[in-house]
Amino acid sequence: MNQEPDVSTRKVIITLLKTKGSMSVGDLSKRLGITEMAVRRHLNTLERDSLIESRLVRQAMGRPTHLYSLSAAADELFPKKYQFLTLDLLEELEAVSGQEQVNLLFERRKDRLIGRYEERMAGKPLTERVLELADIQNANGYMVELEEQEDGTYLLQEYNCPIAQVANHYNHACSCELAMFRNLLGGEAHVERTECLAKSGSKCTYIIKPN
Repeated sequence: MNQEPDVSTRKVIITLLKTKGSMSVGDLSKRLGITEMAVRRHLNTLERDSLIESRLVRQAMGRPTHLYSLSAAADELFPKKYQFLTLDLLEELEAVSGQEQVNLLFERRKDRLIGRYEERMAGKPLTERVLELADIQNANGYMVELEEQEDGTYLLQEYNCPIAQVANHYNHACSCELAMFRNLLGGEAHVERTECLAKSGSKCTYIIKPN
């Protein structure tokens, strides 16, 4: 069965709820030109995927009705341009206070991330630390592949960089990531980056050698 019409209809429902606000099944049925039963089927799918919420509203006459609206999770479906705002703010800071202040921001961010994750590393051998590091980066959207070599060296490769637009302009962001890796893995390993997305690489590649 071709699922494309169903997906397209659900996209229209999401767009309507975004632009028109809360709507009932009847409202959506009229807008879409489909039966209320069909609307409910789409709403059930969207509710299952945690993209919409419903609330029961009492009316002056007749039975209470459910109104449907987008959930907080659905906001991620719409375009975001955060990287451009970030770049604009960093460029303004650089113009006013110089490159050193921009670098200081990246250093403070690095220290905050280390403070957030160091408890996950505490008391663990290197192998478990490397696995934790891969999990952390994956959770942050870096699309990590981790491979242990025959000599005990780890190859950690990141195929995506969520801050690529920023890192392309401010390479200190990449230096801070390397420093964070070294800090979280402690003195048990030598960490070297051999390829970088921000420097025309196809991925970020880290070699982690046990000391």
